[in-house]
Amino acid sequence: MNNDTTKPADWKTYDQFALGIATNRLPPTDALAGQTLVLALPDFRLTLKPRTQHTIDWQEEGARGGQEQGDWYEAIEVAPDTFFLDITQGSRPTEALTVVLNTRTRRVLAIRCRIVSAEEAAGQPRVPQDFWPGTLEGGAAASGIEPHATRDLIGLRTWQTYSPNHTYEHTYLSSERYAWQCLVGVQRGHGDVDLASYWKFDDGQYVFTFREFLIPVASVFFFDFAQGRSTGKFLGVTGAGEVANNPAGAFMRKASQTFYPPEFGPV
Repeated sequence: MNNDTTKPADWKTYDQFALGIATNRLPPTDALAGQTLVLALPDFRLTLKPRTQHTIDWQEEGARGGQEQGDWYEAIEVAPDTFFLDITQGSRPTEALTVVLNTRTRRVLAIRCRIVSAEEAAGQPRVPQDFWPGTLEGGAAASGIEPHATRDLIGLRTWQTYSPNHTYEHTYLSSERYAWQCLVGVQRGHGDVDLASYWKFDDGQYVFTFREFLIPVASVFFFDFAQGRSTGKFLGVTGAGEVANNPAGAFMRKASQTFYPPEFGPV
């Protein structure tokens, strides 16, 4: 499904549907500037040093560790004490790293999106994702819910309004897939079923990600149901073949919920 010839003739490219999709996004913050954040993750240790609202120094200790590097980043306070950080790494131009962290509970979830060739994808989406739950070092012991894969959202249907020109309906079908259709926007009438992952971060707070088949793009979103806000990003390849890391954000509403009997249900 990664071959371009499989797309419908009027299928929109990543840059066509993403234009303006950050209109309803929460604003960035410089609240973390000047801090040193050391993340203990299963496969590596990551040190983040935000310097200003959009510049960060980072260093990874592990299989791909190296010298401290400076890059672009953005931090958004998506809930009290909870931040959504998105980092582009110049030394890894086909990747982007997203970190969700709570400075009070000291819980962390890091998500890497990386673009691969159609040959490497071998029929799977071209932007796979890796997930690393962890903790913040250097303070009190982590408390509260440990981020974990969840089935909580299965059967839920939401409306996501990213701008006056972007409204999408999501149906979370199973632990592996979700369905979407465009209700308002350039993709109106289009829809598909793509691979998805769901992580519970805290009560009423989830990280939802998806990986599209028809075009090389993946996303990471933080859902805060208490505020009805969805904050995220897309990493993908534009119609011109360029790598782009784009912000997104929506007002989110629950539309309905399907409940499955105990004798059967989705995977």
